[in-house]
Amino acid sequence: MEPPKHLEHDEDDIHPLRIFLQDDHDHDHDPGQLQSDGVTMLPHATPNQNHYIPSIHSTILIRQLPSQGLSFQLWPAAITLVTLLDRHHSNPSSSPLSPLINASSSTAPLNVLELGSGTGLVGLAAAMTLGANVTVTDLPHVIPNLQFNVDANAEAVVVGGGNVDVAALRWGKEGDGDVEILGKEFDLILASDVVYHDHLYEPLLYTLRLVMDQGEEKKKKVFVMAHLRRWKKESSFFKKAKKLFDVEVIHVDVPSEGSRIGVVVYRFYNK
Repeated sequence: MEPPKHLEHDEDDIHPLRIFLQDDHDHDHDPGQLQSDGVTMLPHATPNQNHYIPSIHSTILIRQLPSQGLSFQLWPAAITLVTLLDRHHSNPSSSPLSPLINASSSTAPLNVLELGSGTGLVGLAAAMTLGANVTVTDLPHVIPNLQFNVDANAEAVVVGGGNVDVAALRWGKEGDGDVEILGKEFDLILASDVVYHDHLYEPLLYTLRLVMDQGEEKKKKVFVMAHLRRWKKESSFFKKAKKLFDVEVIHVDVPSEGSRIGVVVYRFYNK
């Protein structure tokens, strides 16, 4: 699948503040709830959100702390990944994730790592829909709220057959000491909205390469990243990434009302 042309050739930077929380400007919806392909969510400005996953008849409770910073808020690309995980569970033949998940491991349960987990929504959804052992990670100051959300959904995760561990992981060479993560082997790596500051590009690629290079099945390792473009300069991240990985677009969201872009989901394989 080819990315929309504007992802590569748009000459204007997209205003980042307007679309960090993409639904805030949309006043045509019922103020009580918004809908994203069957995944029910409360407005992004609401500190606590309930996300109903139709395929497993279960709800994920997420606490946001907007005053603490961007890592404590839900971003649009996370909703896209949750929607795709839900679709994979309900109808694998229609899911762009199915070939990647099925090829990642011949054994169950799947071992999943999420980078830049933030509130933990994607990792929790992966544990519940895939019955996977998931490790959610972020910077040390984000961990207390991430652990809170994991604890709040512990019962639903068990019902879904999964498990979620929380660990601090700093990207780049500074994170070399986080051996409890970098020493493990994962079948699938997930991330959403992690490419937004250019000073993060090199550290993210450094850590991603370390994780993808571990284990005997290096060629089969896959990284799935959902991304909503905000800056023209983000193209430099993908240029760097393509030198290290085979990168392919596997899904593109229809832009939401009031936006001219949608979330794009990429898959990265080792060359």
